[in-house]
Amino acid sequence: MPRYKLVIEYDGAPFCGWQRQADDPTVQGAIEAAVLRFSGQPGRLTCAGRTDAGVHAIGQVAHLDLDREWRTDTVRDALNAHLRPQPVAILSAEIVPDTFDARHSAIRRHYRYRILNRRSPAALTRAHVWQVPWALDADAMHAAAQRLVGRHDFSAFRAAECQAKSPVRTLERLDVARATMGLHAEIVVAASARSFLHHQVRAMVGTLMLAGSGRLSPDALSDILASGDKRRCGPLAPAAGLTFVRVDYDEIGK
Repeated sequence: MPRYKLVIEYDGAPFCGWQRQADDPTVQGAIEAAVLRFSGQPGRLTCAGRTDAGVHAIGQVAHLDLDREWRTDTVRDALNAHLRPQPVAILSAEIVPDTFDARHSAIRRHYRYRILNRRSPAALTRAHVWQVPWALDADAMHAAAQRLVGRHDFSAFRAAECQAKSPVRTLERLDVARATMGLHAEIVVAASARSFLHHQVRAMVGTLMLAGSGRLSPDALSDILASGDKRRCGPLAPAAGLTFVRVDYDEIGK
């Protein structure tokens, strides 16, 4: 039974997240329905990171086992044909060893968060940014973000419904910078870690927004982290601004 590694792009706006649900549209549900129509067999996808409702992806990874071996370009193209007109695309498909697991083989996950920092609303990207109309200092946000980098107990930035066994995570990167395009109205937050807690990135971005507004200092970020008290965080940043960018694997999973 061959195992296929799929790299997937999707607009999360019309979906109730990645994970299959009985009555609501999900990314997993859409792809698994396409698998059934293409191959005639039910297929169960395992993904690298289950995204919430409204969260997007340009490099989500999932694995899928099929009863027979198909050409990889056939798998990609057939799934894309059956996914239309939904905003989901299979970017690539490749056969991998059955020891490859999209979730457990991952060594690093990368997310990007986009803040539209201007008074005028978004005309083209409203479902892909968080608009903050007051001035933000990206340098101050970056300085505050560095207080969160490293191995810490991130209980203060964890959703109440998070099912992770431990709140300890190693945040390898949390960079904040103004985008070098257009009128420089976007601030981009880039986060990398082996794994994240539920809502961790959005909670960190909401708190960094307060630092950019001058309402929190870098030292305050250290204090919030040490307290483990999520009531001291900023607002949870909206899902629309978050994109799952990429997953890193070892040489086997590439």
